[in-house]
Amino acid sequence: MNIPQLSNDPDQQALHTLIQRSIADAGGWLGFDRFMALALYAPGMGYYANSLRKFGLSPESGSDFATAPEMSQHFGRTLAQQVAEALHVTGTDEVWEFGAGSGALALQLLDSLGQMGVSVKRYTIVDLSGSLRARQQATLVAHAPKVHWVDALPEQLSGVVLGNEVLDAMPVQLLVRKAGVWHERGVVWRADALQWEDRVSDLRPPMEVPGEHDYLTEIHNQAQAFVATLADRFKAGEAATGKGAAAFLIDYGFPESEYFHPQRSMGTLMCHQRHKSDANPLVDVGRKDITAHVNFTGVALAAQDAGLQVLGYTTQAHFLINCGLLPPLVDAPLAEKSMAQKLITEHEMGELFKVLAFGTTEWEPMGFAQGDRSYAL
Repeated sequence: MNIPQLSNDPDQQALHTLIQRSIADAGGWLGFDRFMALALYAPGMGYYANSLRKFGLSPESGSDFATAPEMSQHFGRTLAQQVAEALHVTGTDEVWEFGAGSGALALQLLDSLGQMGVSVKRYTIVDLSGSLRARQQATLVAHAPKVHWVDALPEQLSGVVLGNEVLDAMPVQLLVRKAGVWHERGVVWRADALQWEDRVSDLRPPMEVPGEHDYLTEIHNQAQAFVATLADRFKAGEAATGKGAAAFLIDYGFPESEYFHPQRSMGTLMCHQRHKSDANPLVDVGRKDITAHVNFTGVALAAQDAGLQVLGYTTQAHFLINCGLLPPLVDAPLAEKSMAQKLITEHEMGELFKVLAFGTTEWEPMGFAQGDRSYAL
């Protein structure tokens, strides 16, 4: 087996060796979801597990992309209003954040909740990346006594769960319709390179895609399984403590009818590196992010099927405005105001990014008071 010498980075070389071995062990063909899991999360080697910088505002910083908390501290400050309400409704004093990135959101939330007089006894970060954990610890040193890290969920969970741009990085399966026949797209090692190979499959998208034209899309079994697992932990926590739980997931994506629209024939899979996008995850593996837009209908149905209440679904713009983003910006400096506006303007993050909430009991979170689109799921 030839090892591709794509760089002098031993981690990247080791990752390629691991992927080649995994392909061989799988009989020569590896489903894309398994490839994506290795490319992003292989311990010490995958994109989110290595030491490369991910988060920042510009390529000059050595980063690949910026999330909302890096863009504006008003994101976390505003979200804190919703978290405070949710802590009160659930009768808890714990916050859980999945995939905390640089730690910027956790810092903004803990600072803001403290200023509001809201007690958070424990802030738990669920993150698989050792290098990111080190950065988070440095960022959150002022809140060290109450911040904890875990790499797996406990058997029971109560409190408020947050996930900002977490679902989009969960491995997806690729389905492609060619000449009217559905195939699953996977990865092979051929001619000293990673290449695509499609195999006829019984898998189908969750809804029929009209037409006979060639069509590429994703299915999100791992994201839905994640939500089902959260639901089990929520219900166990409620049974054991009598306290509730609520989750707020923020990401880019669509409801099912838009996700599997006949014209979305190239799918949504995308890579991010040095603040540029491309659609080829088989190149520079381990050095760039791989994402897919979220099918929010599938996630909401998974929560509902697991016995949770869907509390709301809306755009990030509506959610942040409902939670009070705008009043503090009136007297803010122009540069600060400009960055905060990117969170809600339609051509930036305001429309593409959505917020979905679900929990153990039914109530109306403030973030969905106006513009709730649950009817579209």
